[in-house]
Amino acid sequence: MRIIRGRYQRRQIVAPNNLPVRPTTDMAKESLFNIIENHFDLEETEAMDLFAGTGNISYELVSRGCPKVVAVDQDFGCVKFIRETANKLNMKELIVIRSDAYRFLEKHKMQYDLIFADPPYDCEHYGLIVKLVFENNLLREGGMFVLEHDKSQSFEEHPHFMEQRHYGKVNFSFFAQTIEEESEEE
Repeated sequence: MRIIRGRYQRRQIVAPNNLPVRPTTDMAKESLFNIIENHFDLEETEAMDLFAGTGNISYELVSRGCPKVVAVDQDFGCVKFIRETANKLNMKELIVIRSDAYRFLEKHKMQYDLIFADPPYDCEHYGLIVKLVFENNLLREGGMFVLEHDKSQSFEEHPHFMEQRHYGKVNFSFFAQTIEEESEEE
């Protein structure tokens, strides 16, 4: 895996083979960040990376200037690898938390501009992830939630759904917290 752009551009990161992960491909990651950078100035964007795995998305966010990125994963090996890599690269903006993503979403109170989640493709609770993000008001006004998932999932009926994009076998659904939606909920 490599960091595509920013201050760590072209840095190769080699994860141990024994991690239970499926990193987002470079092609899909580049397309994802083109969309994200059209919506946000990443130098002013605080982000959360759920099911962080190798930290692939977290490193890219930090490299492109995010002042704060919270990476959450429950696997001890993944958390250890992300921490070691962040220390090696001196990524002080990256906060790594070992936790079950669902429990973390239920209890966490901070808001973010961008939340990215890449649960395992055999996940049975994609809808719960989306529900917890919006039910617990984890996105700031104008914020975006991006869910990576398999092609069998569709979220078009969700009130916060914006669009779905696919790149090979990778699918991203984009959700927004808009100003009108926040005021209607009050």
